[in-house]
Amino acid sequence: MRRPFVILAAALLVGALAVPASAADGDEDFTIKDPRITESSGLAASRLHPGIYWTHNDSDDGPYIYAVDSRTGETVARLTLTGVGTPRDVEAISVGPDNRIYVGDIGDNLGGGWPHVWIYELPEPKTLKDQTIRATQYVVKYSDGARDAESLVVHPKTGRVYIVDKNEQGGHLYEGPAELSASGTNVFRPVADVPDLEATDATLSPDGERLVVRSYFGAIAYDWNAGKIKRKERLGVPFLGQGESVTYTADGTRLMYGAEGADSSVEGQDAPGGSGSSSGSGSPAAKGNGDSGDGLGGNLKTGAIAVAVACAALLGLRGLRRRR
Repeated sequence: MRRPFVILAAALLVGALAVPASAADGDEDFTIKDPRITESSGLAASRLHPGIYWTHNDSDDGPYIYAVDSRTGETVARLTLTGVGTPRDVEAISVGPDNRIYVGDIGDNLGGGWPHVWIYELPEPKTLKDQTIRATQYVVKYSDGARDAESLVVHPKTGRVYIVDKNEQGGHLYEGPAELSASGTNVFRPVADVPDLEATDATLSPDGERLVVRSYFGAIAYDWNAGKIKRKERLGVPFLGQGESVTYTADGTRLMYGAEGADSSVEGQDAPGGSGSSSGSGSPAAKGNGDSGDGLGGNLKTGAIAVAVACAALLGLRGLRRRR
């Protein structure tokens, strides 16, 4: 008669580990199923197509971006970009005003060896299907010399483009020109420090009021403050492997975190200060004690509680059985 006890314990465990009810207010977790996407290095929630996320491979793929349906994990469109050169190290993607997609070919594995990098801009298509779209290519340089970067955000109100460089000792937020020029070089200048983490992606909230910068194992939330960012808190991130991407959901209530690798997972947490957070400072699982944290604390606590509940129920029922 052990089987009923095992079934009950398993049911309690699954229930305790279930996605919180607040997740229903935003997009659900999903797995990218497209075998062509093995190095998902950027993530951007579509405003035009609810539940759709744009992503791309890191390198050696070509001028492609993919629309993934979070409800199924399936790719519903692959866009082929024309009007650009051969992509070198695509690391970031962001959606700006008027549903314009910005793709950051801004990686530099040589540690600042490229004389310039590129940004591609294209309209988000109204119909999701495999198609070819002409993009505008912008040449980008930094005022203080070449550097590696994996994080690009576009302000949802002004359309201004920002880059966070990647550095083990911490980097900087770089501001681009008020309008990018396709005919000349666009110089990005540092406007704020982004210390204490090695930035692998960043995202701006849909209202343009909050910035989140992530590293492989943690994240930091800022008030945007008109570009003069003010640090608010550290965030833990889900441990998914090589953590490379983050985006706000279209409604701004959640943060969706992704990673590289085949069949990579995308997992969400309540956004700090968003309506999806009951405390206004992120869910307990989203909080971390430091950037070196691997985001496992909340998950382990949840698991421990679930196991404790299951064991208590199991022991209690066995006691009842003995008393009978």
